This record gives sequence, structure tokens and C-alpha cells, in this order.
Amino acid sequence: MARRIFIVSAIVVMACLLPLSNAYAGGGPLGIDHKLHYDNSGIWKRSNQKNLQYAMIVTVIGGSFALGDQSRLGDTFWRSLDAMSFSALGSAGLKLTFQRKRPSQTNNPNEFFKGSGYQSFPSGEVAALSGAVTPFIVRYGSDHPAVYALALLPAYDAVARMKTHGHWQTDVLAGAALGVGVGIWASHRKSPLILGWLPGGFSVGFVHHFK
Repeated sequence: MARRIFIVSAIVVMACLLPLSNAYAGGGPLGIDHKLHYDNSGIWKRSNQKNLQYAMIVTVIGGSFALGDQSRLGDTFWRSLDAMSFSALGSAGLKLTFQRKRPSQTNNPNEFFKGSGYQSFPSGEVAALSGAVTPFIVRYGSDHPAVYALALLPAYDAVARMKTHGHWQTDVLAGAALGVGVGIWASHRKSPLILGWLPGGFSVGFVHHFK
């Protein structure tokens, strides 16, 4: 299990580091933050980033309520919902705390604590995507290695957010780390948390209700 946790963390975080391969000395907490060449076209287009987020939300929520918690896959969907939700909430709280300016708002990556209108650190989208895919990788990765490819989704979003000047490098790395951490936590709970707050009928799932 420890090996799988390490692999999950390494894949998501290292995938987010790919765009830094040609990086130069910059600023920020790790000294790596700098603006990438602006690109809001093709696969990097902001609308495509949003479409990925919406598709993930619909898939995770739809799978959870459709399958319930009566199968291994359904249980994983509910854990993914936990991880996605709490990663998003956690990142929102950190944004309000650190109040960092986005690359679109400044050329200086060291501008933290500038007011509630600045919410660059960490990346909430990368956190939510990383959280959503981690329970599937933890549950199925050892038996079906192709599942590790899910890590490419938050990695793509990380690169896209930097290319459209929505985030700095450390924003997306922190988002990925947060999402993976919450995803691992959700994967190892005795039972899904959000499901426990709902009436018992939701554990059966709509698919089983109408059989």
C-alpha cells in the first residue's frame, strides 16, 4: 500500500513538473515561479479547461449517485467525490489565507497577502482534479496500470492554467499535493464521508433502485 501511495503522489506531482523542464531561476517559495509564454488557444484554451472541470464534476457525482456504495466501483466514486469536494474546499480556504496575485495580475511571483481579491495559491482546479482521480489510482492502479494515466488530467490542467496565466508553478504543485493528500485520505477511510451524511437510500444507487 505504501508503494502505491508513493506512486500516486509521484505521478501527479512529477507530471505537473513537466513544464518546468526548461525553467529558469525565478521567484516564489521555491524560486521556480515565472510566467510561461501566454497561450489561450488550441488544447490550452480556457474553455477547454473549464469543460474538463465540468466533465469531471458530472462524472464523479453521476457515478456516485448512479452506482451507490454496493460495489467496488461505486464505493470508489463516492471516495472520489469526498476527495474532489474537500480538495476544493481546502484550496478555497488557503486562497483566502495566502491572497497571492496571479500571473495575469502581476509580474512578481512574490506578492502574497495582497487582499481577498487575489486567489492564486494554490490552484483549486488542479487540487480538485488530483483529488478526484487519486482514489481510482489507489484502488485500481496495481491491478490495472493503465489507470495511472488518469494523472494526466490534473497534469494537463496544471500546464494549461500556467499557460493562460492563471497560476504560478508553485500554485499548481501545491494544488496537486493537496489533492493527492486528500485523495489518499479519502481512499483509506472506513467509509465515504459525504455518503454517511445522506439518507441510507443513496448507498443503493439509482441503477439498483430501478432494476
